[in-house]
Amino acid sequence: MTDDMLAALVRPDKVHKRVYTDPAIFDLEMERIFGQAWIYVGHASQVPKPGDYWTALIGREPVVMVRDRDGAIRVLYNRCPHKGAKLVADGCGHAGPLFRCPYHAWTFTLDGRLRGVPFRQGYADTGFSLDDPEFSMRPVARVAERRGFVFCSLAEDGPGLEDYLGGALASIDNFADRAPEGEVEVAGGVMRVMQQSNWKIFFENLNDTGHPQATHESSFAAARRTVREKLGGKTPFQLHIIEGNGEPNSFWESLELRCYDHGHSYMDAIFNAPTDAISLEYRDQLVAAHGAERAQAILSMNRHNTIIYPSCSPHTGFQQLRVIRPVSIDRTLVEIFTFRLKGTSDAFFQRTISYTNIVNSPSSTVMVDDVEVYRRCQEGMASDGGDWISQHRMAGHDTPFEGGVLGAGISEVPMRNQFRAWSAYMGPANIGKAAA
Repeated sequence: MTDDMLAALVRPDKVHKRVYTDPAIFDLEMERIFGQAWIYVGHASQVPKPGDYWTALIGREPVVMVRDRDGAIRVLYNRCPHKGAKLVADGCGHAGPLFRCPYHAWTFTLDGRLRGVPFRQGYADTGFSLDDPEFSMRPVARVAERRGFVFCSLAEDGPGLEDYLGGALASIDNFADRAPEGEVEVAGGVMRVMQQSNWKIFFENLNDTGHPQATHESSFAAARRTVREKLGGKTPFQLHIIEGNGEPNSFWESLELRCYDHGHSYMDAIFNAPTDAISLEYRDQLVAAHGAERAQAILSMNRHNTIIYPSCSPHTGFQQLRVIRPVSIDRTLVEIFTFRLKGTSDAFFQRTISYTNIVNSPSSTVMVDDVEVYRRCQEGMASDGGDWISQHRMAGHDTPFEGGVLGAGISEVPMRNQFRAWSAYMGPANIGKAAA
């Protein structure tokens, strides 16, 4: 596919269905987007001790994040340079002082350098050398950490992480600032959902204010009926976070959608802060740690589903992080992580777990609606019913600002902003850069 053909697939108010259905385009995305952008790998709390590791996929590339003996976090390709075997199995674990290949027992220090090979005499008078970087684990091109959140880029060149994140950087800072001790940690494991749809569909939905009333009608209607008929009008936290999707049109129209360069965006929060005893105790803990004025400033930044394009979405209010791992043109693995705010109670963390189970887990009564419509979109796009996907809502009515664009609550500006970034990545300037 030529670059002119790629460019023709994205117009100011619509995109061609091939961007979701053509495997050749998916292959180019893995090279030009996931091979260039800053991609979320994991959190520092997942590798607390030297030798601890966590594996991830950066596009199609398997990598391992590991804590080195000096305390630094390294991100290495999860590949032995001998026969190409993955050095560690997918997931988390402890490598000890060295990585050891399960195939031929080559060993590597935690920064990836080759330490030793069996049968050393067999390599005498050959082109092999322990000091040759060709025979060590290859590090990714760039690694950067912000408040414990670790990102990497497979490209040698490009903007630094903070410049890349732009206005989305504040969401990461606010995530950590919400902890009375100023730090968060991954807790509660990870949930995974394999969605039968293209990765871009998931990202477009996160800041789509037009779908909740229709897509989630059955769940919010059931929640409201339960409150009315069985709970005497009192809404517990578990139902509060479900019925929020049923707000009237005027509510969605009043929200702010703020988009940044490189495809990032967020929308105003759709849930009011709870006022139960657990929430009030948490506010008191934050005030005790930071003072009333600073605590109020932290809590007043109430963003819903920040999109850090193209890899993850933090939800600071309920301590969630969703990470996407594209698998194929019509398969996307979504990983859902919960975080503990250091300095808060176990009861507060259990509320975080409740939110995950109710809204984002595989058994959620809310997520199942989204996953179903994602699949229907994917199947419908593959039909002969039409070639173009509309992004017309409020097109031409958004307000540019330095570093981004601002839209009204029902605008499809987050989708258009993502494809603005998509077009920049997929352009000819990025050909081969990741592999250079």
